[in-house]
Amino acid sequence: MNNLIQLCTNPAFISVILLCILCVKKVNVLLAIICSTLVAGLLANMDIREVMNVFISGMGDNSETALSYILLGAFAATMAHSGFTDVMSGKIADIVAGRKFVLLSILTLIAMASQNIVPIHIAFIPIIIPPHLGIMNKLEIDRRAVACVLAFGLKMPYIAIPAGFGLIFQNLIADNMIQNGVNVARCDIWKFTAILGLGMIAGLLTAVFITYRKPRQYKESNIAPPQKTPFLKKHWFVIIAAVATFVVQLATKSLPLGALVGLGIIFSFKVIPQDKMDHMMNEGIYLMGYIAFVMLVAAGFAAVLKETGSIEALVNTILTVLPSNIMFTSFIVLIIGLFITIGIGTSFGTIPILAVLFIPICVNIGFNIPQIVVLLAAAAALGDAGSPASDTTLGPTAGLNADGQHNHIFDTCIPTFLHYNIALIIFALLGIWIFS
Repeated sequence: MNNLIQLCTNPAFISVILLCILCVKKVNVLLAIICSTLVAGLLANMDIREVMNVFISGMGDNSETALSYILLGAFAATMAHSGFTDVMSGKIADIVAGRKFVLLSILTLIAMASQNIVPIHIAFIPIIIPPHLGIMNKLEIDRRAVACVLAFGLKMPYIAIPAGFGLIFQNLIADNMIQNGVNVARCDIWKFTAILGLGMIAGLLTAVFITYRKPRQYKESNIAPPQKTPFLKKHWFVIIAAVATFVVQLATKSLPLGALVGLGIIFSFKVIPQDKMDHMMNEGIYLMGYIAFVMLVAAGFAAVLKETGSIEALVNTILTVLPSNIMFTSFIVLIIGLFITIGIGTSFGTIPILAVLFIPICVNIGFNIPQIVVLLAAAAALGDAGSPASDTTLGPTAGLNADGQHNHIFDTCIPTFLHYNIALIIFALLGIWIFS
């Protein structure tokens, strides 16, 4: 009974529960995190000015991540305005030629490339997908399968591939582990999270070849099909910029630097006129700025939780309740990660919160470094597919519902939730067992 009272009165516990409730009630994520931060500090008897000072200074821990999002958003905007994506749409239509699985394979590869090779994230979806809805209708492709394909391409690469957004995600895991007393090399993260990528592949194959393989009919789309656009000299510079971005980020382990080099090439060769530079940067902020600020305030929230001193108390309380069983503890942490991410809608922003709560518990119970990496990565990634507020679901819906025939919850969120979250839980537990 004493343990239950201590748990229910712990500032860290109360603030995280409050955060989840506010997000489920569709309170803006930024406001929800800030409110939860204030509650955590005030319950720990911190002065409100001290709470805000710690919160703001803690935001700096994710400054590199936020800068990466802004610059990559601008890079995506320049690609769209250069006409390069129009060229791609026309080429895709020619290659598909009435073959269902060819189209699904191409969309999978494009979605994956948007996370690392040409890291423009979901910005390609509203440009590439709507013109191909007519082709999908003729082939009677179930759009739920397409939603799963796009979600896979948006999610699997950052979990398992150390490039692009994967570099951000895996660096966040390494940095937060180090901040919480567990030393791990950034270059080793993907070696442990690769098994989660296998889980995502299993979910993808199940969705495409089993669950949604049957034909599904839609009304004829009134959206214009892809138009053949000539490949111009400037498009070569876009390709060079994309390759340079990829190479620089791998060589320097700095995604902001890679994006900056790509933008420099595009503007230097006047692919986009210099007088539109401000517009491109503004559009980049519009595309990715919100996600960047969520990353910042999540780091500030984690800093306040640490400062309250309630984390150590919470860990000690939970340790007395949990049995010293790694698999059982792993399952509980995964379910909590799923709950938090479903509410917040961002796996990247969940990492600092989960790390500060559960890494000390894992260390005390006896998890080794590979097990902690797998657990933290899976717990953070869970819910990203399936969350109504996640860009992994919002992006596909924005493209597939261009003609009003695709429901966000029933055609994107539920299918992606079922196929990827269940697979991630199973393969995370398998990975923890393998690395024991």
